[in-house]
Amino acid sequence: MVKLVTTFKYALLSLLYLYSHNWLHVMAQSPKAGSTRFYDFKVQLLEVNKLCNTRNIVTINQKYPGPVVYAQEDDRVIVKLTNESPYNATIHWHGVRQILSCWSDGPSYITQCPVQPGQSFTYNFTLAGQKGTLFWHAHFSWLRATVYGALIVYPKKGVPYPFKQPYEEHIVILGEYWQQDLVQLEKTVMASGTAAPIADAYTINGHPGPKYNCSANDVYKIDVLPGKTYMLRLIGALLNMESFFSIANHKLTIVEADGEYTKPFTTDQVMLGPGQTLNVLVTADQPIGRYSMAMGPYMSAQHVAFQNITSIAYFQYLGATQNSVVLPASLLPRFNDNLAVKTVMDGLKSLETGNVPKEIDTNLFFTVGMNVNKCGSRTPKQNCLGVNGGVMAASMNNNSFIRPDTPILQAYYDHTNGHFTEDFPGTPLKFYDFVNGAPNSPPNNTGSTHGTRTKVLEYGSRVQLILQDTGTVTTENHPIHLHGYSFYVVGYGSGNYNPQTASFNLVDPPYMNTIGVPVGGWAAIRFIADNPGVWIMHCHLELHFDWGLSVAFIVKNGQGPTETLPNPPPDMPRC
Repeated sequence: MVKLVTTFKYALLSLLYLYSHNWLHVMAQSPKAGSTRFYDFKVQLLEVNKLCNTRNIVTINQKYPGPVVYAQEDDRVIVKLTNESPYNATIHWHGVRQILSCWSDGPSYITQCPVQPGQSFTYNFTLAGQKGTLFWHAHFSWLRATVYGALIVYPKKGVPYPFKQPYEEHIVILGEYWQQDLVQLEKTVMASGTAAPIADAYTINGHPGPKYNCSANDVYKIDVLPGKTYMLRLIGALLNMESFFSIANHKLTIVEADGEYTKPFTTDQVMLGPGQTLNVLVTADQPIGRYSMAMGPYMSAQHVAFQNITSIAYFQYLGATQNSVVLPASLLPRFNDNLAVKTVMDGLKSLETGNVPKEIDTNLFFTVGMNVNKCGSRTPKQNCLGVNGGVMAASMNNNSFIRPDTPILQAYYDHTNGHFTEDFPGTPLKFYDFVNGAPNSPPNNTGSTHGTRTKVLEYGSRVQLILQDTGTVTTENHPIHLHGYSFYVVGYGSGNYNPQTASFNLVDPPYMNTIGVPVGGWAAIRFIADNPGVWIMHCHLELHFDWGLSVAFIVKNGQGPTETLPNPPPDMPRC
């Protein structure tokens, strides 16, 4: 789908790039060197006609969804991003561990300045030891509502899947679509102090499907042969919602989550939050017909508006007639069916065993949730439209994160003071009944502190982090994503975390990069801090991220070049 750039110009560019870095650092990124894949990404406007309206959206290479990046395990990927749009832009390579390549991670004002209109930047990273379904998306403002695409990493040549080879593979990206300018919409929402308007439509591979106005022919379709098994690479590219997905009269067998193989688990439906990926096997074992693939809302928070029209695509058998459509709306769980989410999570077990850190050096406990801050504006009718005349916020350990004007990674590397602090608390400043006993008279006692606070980790430390949902405003499932790492989800449960009664799986827990912290519950993750740099952990609901539900980890250097953050590339954008 993407044009591979193999010209002399870009070959020379890559050689210059490698030469400009410490050679030992470069070699450390890929001990088993693979091929080098070159891609040319241009941030461009594209005119689309959807939902009875025509408008320009921001895309990569005028494709929506964007071009697929294909690679194999241990390949190096070099992507030149040229910004031909009127907006700033960055690209985050979601799920890529960026071993010794933190400068290419992509979150604006965390690891880099945005790429300004007319400028370019080259991302350079190695997929060391990684394979599976990942994806890429914009990490500036709300551009990722349209700027996203799949990153497919195949096993090395000759290495089969740990399951029977499917007849075909298809990428299925779940998204949301707005009629408005997304950059302006974010500014308007943040200025108002309240929530965002609901999406105008859900989309499957950019198509709303027949339930929406003017969309009878704006439908994605997979043609299938009876008796064949297909692998669907499901990607949650949603902005502010989580979503259920099912196929009428067909079972889904999960074989991979977040780019890691799982023990096969069969279910009627799955739920994907923003940032989550699942590979599922589907066998065309039903009578010849035209079956609907459906995505619909999962909303665990209370009193929150959401789009309730289902997006439909077709799983169509060869020989099906035009009117043989089976609508699966009844197969989708109710919008607040927390049990359906838990049932799938219960079924996720890693295919590999024995790699979970058993001993822990660093124990952390982070609360996650919503806040309402008191109004401080002179124009409250415009700027304080949150609950009870307050301003909506979100926080970890009751601190709302503020993204600085200078990237934290650059300030950390340059030892420049004044851009961040290293005082993020490792535990809540106050313990109480987080789920049921939280303050309930916003905004009087539901406010959060704010600042660019970071948490420093020693290189090689074995970390356990408890993520605890809170009911300060409303309990909610929060998809928490950690950049630069995957982690073992060793436990989760409802209510307040209790170390005396919590049950952990230290044998075959799923290895993920995004975990939905259960509504009114907790999740426990473990990882080894062996990748130096600055790594943001945040809620992948974009509105919550804007409101401050995030923290930046600083992982210090270890010993020697293979444990040290390399120098920045020469073409780093300037703010």
